[in-house]
Amino acid sequence: MKFETGMENNTSELCDGGECESCPTDPNLLIEFKHAIHALGGKWKLEILFTLMNGGVRFGALRRALVPVTQHMLTAQLRELERDGLVARKVLAEKPLQVEYELTDSAWGLTPAFRELLAWSKTYGPRRHAEASETTVGAAIG
Repeated sequence: MKFETGMENNTSELCDGGECESCPTDPNLLIEFKHAIHALGGKWKLEILFTLMNGGVRFGALRRALVPVTQHMLTAQLRELERDGLVARKVLAEKPLQVEYELTDSAWGLTPAFRELLAWSKTYGPRRHAEASETTVGAAIG
């Protein structure tokens, strides 16, 4: 008997345990996955990237958009994103000196992944929050 989950079209065939390029146990795939997670992981990184999807933003405006981020934390996260090739820092020829941050082509390549995360959140996020609320309320009543 075959159990259908509705996700059959979203998965690839798993290998039979032999060596193959798409095997989920391939250590090289895990290394690549870790690199991606490291580049995106960190306090405020996803929020920064999401904010920059509207176009280049000056440091001060970015900080105000991400309240309560501290100047130190925002600077550190922007430097990491710049180092990983996801954000470009542009110095504007103005007095006083102004700096603007914008997404690189590499970061724009994450747009489909962000859309999938938003779709996932719309599907499962509210249910998860509702279940957590019910558990908290049930524990308080019981």
